[in-house]
Amino acid sequence: MRATIKDVSREAGVSIKTVSRVLNNERYVGAATREKVLAVVAALNFRPSIAARSLAGRRSWQIALVCDNPSPHYVYEMQTGIRDRCDVDGVRMIAQPYDRGSDRLMSEIEGLIDATHVDGLILTPPVSDHAQVLELLTERGVRFVRVSPGSAPALSSSVYIDNESAAAEMTRYLLSLGHKRIGFIAGHRDYATSRQRQAGYAAALGKAGVALDEALVLPGDYDFASGSAAADRLLALSDAPTAIFAASDDMAAGALASAHRRGLSLPNDLSVAGFGDDSLAGYVWPPLTTIRQPVRKLAWEAADLLLAPEDAPAEQRELAYELVVRGSTAAV
Repeated sequence: MRATIKDVSREAGVSIKTVSRVLNNERYVGAATREKVLAVVAALNFRPSIAARSLAGRRSWQIALVCDNPSPHYVYEMQTGIRDRCDVDGVRMIAQPYDRGSDRLMSEIEGLIDATHVDGLILTPPVSDHAQVLELLTERGVRFVRVSPGSAPALSSSVYIDNESAAAEMTRYLLSLGHKRIGFIAGHRDYATSRQRQAGYAAALGKAGVALDEALVLPGDYDFASGSAAADRLLALSDAPTAIFAASDDMAAGALASAHRRGLSLPNDLSVAGFGDDSLAGYVWPPLTTIRQPVRKLAWEAADLLLAPEDAPAEQRELAYELVVRGSTAAV
């Protein structure tokens, strides 16, 4: 039979109220008591009823992820990280996809709140910087945590990596290999991360005394097709780049495909680098040199901030990135 909160109370030797406080992640429970209760919860495989908990208090024990990203890897890792953290507290995650270009975005988010009464939302780029959405949530008193916001950092808790520094490090690495003409494929302009990564690329060139050639900077859309199309244009230049740095791994994979179609030898004729360390980074040929962005960890931390006590102060958590060198880059 399914374990009940009474079973947990009896086995842990504490009151039902204490078990409830531990499950609700409330304060004023000693560390030893909390640890004992959680051990019993795990041993009994106890899963509190969300419906019962909702009736017992103001919370719905549900949070929502609002996500629009062309990378399936990013979406999967984001959902997995949030679910992992939600499981700790017995909270349900709702995934709400949206179209950043849709004029129904506001009504869809408001409908989500009204239909589910979620306890809070996790917002990923670019909606994490959508002024109308942020105003709506603030006015309605709905808690939210943002992933990689580009503006108003004090508005809410957030998690992020230093995209500008990461892109600068990758650019410096390519410069250290002797590359001077480095093409850059930017992400969609609606994403703050796109602007941050492009700024890092430009700053690294400037510090190295390499003039920024605007012809080498082309827009992308964080997907394979846009990366391939941009690389086609870069490689058609009379003075083509010897390296291409794409602001996402999907776009970098597109650049690799473009180079293969032209019969280039990689990385001897062209170096290609990406950003993200998506699952495909190790499967393309040659394997992709990239910046490892810990998406699952970002998601876990975002959920952790959202599930913190309501009176917890806003907090900004910066996570580390890593330059991963593989076979797609080489010295000139």
